[in-house]
Amino acid sequence: MKLQQKVAIVTGAANGIGLACARRFVAEGAQVMLADIDQAAGLAAVAELGAASSFCKADVGVKSDVDLLIGATLAAFGRIDILINNAGITHAADFLDLAEEDFDRVLRVNLKSMFLCGQAAARVMVGQGSGAIINMSSVNAILAIPNQVPYVVSKGGINQLTKVMALNLAPHGIRVNAIGPGTIMTELAKQAVLSSDEARRKILSRTPLGRCGEPEEIASIAAFLAGDDASYLSGQTIYADGGRLALNYTVPVKE
Repeated sequence: MKLQQKVAIVTGAANGIGLACARRFVAEGAQVMLADIDQAAGLAAVAELGAASSFCKADVGVKSDVDLLIGATLAAFGRIDILINNAGITHAADFLDLAEEDFDRVLRVNLKSMFLCGQAAARVMVGQGSGAIINMSSVNAILAIPNQVPYVVSKGGINQLTKVMALNLAPHGIRVNAIGPGTIMTELAKQAVLSSDEARRKILSRTPLGRCGEPEEIASIAAFLAGDDASYLSGQTIYADGGRLALNYTVPVKE
């Protein structure tokens, strides 16, 4: 167990990649604070994970909720060693039809939350002299989907936020990295890009490994980045995409 005596916060932890990260971190010996707006799912996750976990209902795009989350974590576990900035949403609309409030809402949840949580957690980590922050980016930080305007913009911003956080926090012994998943089998992906057989074939035609990823595979990367095996990594984005970013053609899809 590589994360013994570590305390982690995972945002967007009630399902999908966030829940997979929470499970993996508990399995690696960490104590984990799960944060989400879905209280029922969050409490169910804690019931599954046991005494090494706790739940805080928080909208991490709101500073007062973030302050509450930090305080709840310190009250429950006494310190903060790891932050997984995972909370995220999408909103599909063509550029000419996108409403201002929907653009703002996605940026608030996806990007502003990472600034707020990262700053608040880092202030605690500075006092401890060490820490690891992991931001959940996407291949769409580089690629773009025409009707996912604010999502794509937010993920591009996350990559730059990761770099500037890494540079600024390095003197304090805090490492900051990001993970850029391709298409992962979460409910969010099923709704956004895997809503039909045609959409599935389109995704797989651009994925050399011929399948979508699983949340547990992203959690494995998060556990690596959070631990001592990644002690000389900072300011990086690791793309877990089945080879997609290297591809300049389409590949056959198994029916």
